[in-house]
Amino acid sequence: MSPGSRMVPPADYRLLMPEGWFRLDIDPERRERSVDALVNRRFEGTDNAPHIKRQLRQDLLAQAAAAFREGGVELYLSLQQAGPLTIPASLLITFLPASSNAGAPGLEDIATSLASDRQGEAEVVQLAAGAAVRVRRATGGPDQGPPAGLPGKAEESLPSVTLDYQVPVPATRAHLLMTFSTPLVQIADAMVELFDAVAGSLTWVDGEETDE
Repeated sequence: MSPGSRMVPPADYRLLMPEGWFRLDIDPERRERSVDALVNRRFEGTDNAPHIKRQLRQDLLAQAAAAFREGGVELYLSLQQAGPLTIPASLLITFLPASSNAGAPGLEDIATSLASDRQGEAEVVQLAAGAAVRVRRATGGPDQGPPAGLPGKAEESLPSVTLDYQVPVPATRAHLLMTFSTPLVQIADAMVELFDAVAGSLTWVDGEETDE
């Protein structure tokens, strides 16, 4: 059965994340424990950088809080290594509830609107999970705010490449929004290729499958 022919909404979704990505729990009650686990993993074997460790913890807590305020349900951060360096990237997943309007716009209309509003390249693409709106854009810089899910003042934000996937949830009028972001503008095409692969792995999960 194709995603668009479902008779009942899915119970959940699944994504295949690259090795080295960490799921940061943004729920206020579990946020600090999750941040501490990430920081400890990042500084495993290193005891001589308490100030950097403390600053990272504060930054991650702020990032998680911002993601939660924006309606995020999951936040993933890259801890992938390229030699001694960490490859910075993030994925914020947001649930967009059904619009109250009787005539909800189609994906082509959404793509046209997003291309105009976000000054990016928008198109409708086909994923295994169904049709989706894909928007690639540049964010940050002196006149723009930080990418979704990332804290910071507009005047302090750095240039970033952002890739959005807005996917209709089958048998509903809601959407799932996946927002990928990286400041590595020098290798933007390679990072976007990785983001596309992650988005392409999205699958919907039936109720009985969540009990496994």
